[in-house]
Amino acid sequence: MEATTHAIEPLTVGTWDAFAGLVERHGGIFGGCWCTYFHPACADRGPGYDGSRDYKRRLVEEGRAHAALVMVGDEAVAWAELGSPDELPGIHHAKQYLAEADLVPDYRVTCIFVDRRFRRQGYAKVALAGALGMIGTQGGGIVEGYPHEVGERRMSSSFVYDGTRAMYEEAGFAFVRPKGLRNTVMRRAVAPIGQE
Repeated sequence: MEATTHAIEPLTVGTWDAFAGLVERHGGIFGGCWCTYFHPACADRGPGYDGSRDYKRRLVEEGRAHAALVMVGDEAVAWAELGSPDELPGIHHAKQYLAEADLVPDYRVTCIFVDRRFRRQGYAKVALAGALGMIGTQGGGIVEGYPHEVGERRMSSSFVYDGTRAMYEEAGFAFVRPKGLRNTVMRRAVAPIGQE
């Protein structure tokens, strides 16, 4: 990673503009999703880009959307979305996941995104570490992530929306099982901050 000073901030109403700036610089992320795919379905959600943005904003205002933002100055350059399975029920390959589930984790990390100007500098790892730190300050627990098995073939960042298995292993996660094509279930315990 280059020697750029960064900080981790939670996604809140106060950091919404920085988060929104990152999303807007990238066309709403993944076709205008605004990182809402993993949240519960909402009957009164508006359509398209604007509907996704307004829904995400409402979740943040209600304290039901959480992320670790990697800040460089006043600009968000990466994030890792985290939350309970109730907050983030919509995972890829859900049918297989539920059929093979052996426990319900306390938290999930469902999406990691890095500004294209800051990619290949280690910010996905920083965002994941920030999410784990936030989980620790909230009491810790069992955390699952669903990274990708990229193998030798390079994959587009639009497919590697939650990082790679190697990155999660480096962060202390253990492989649990495969999930769909080139997806995995990985898990680790996070201790409450201040305890071993």
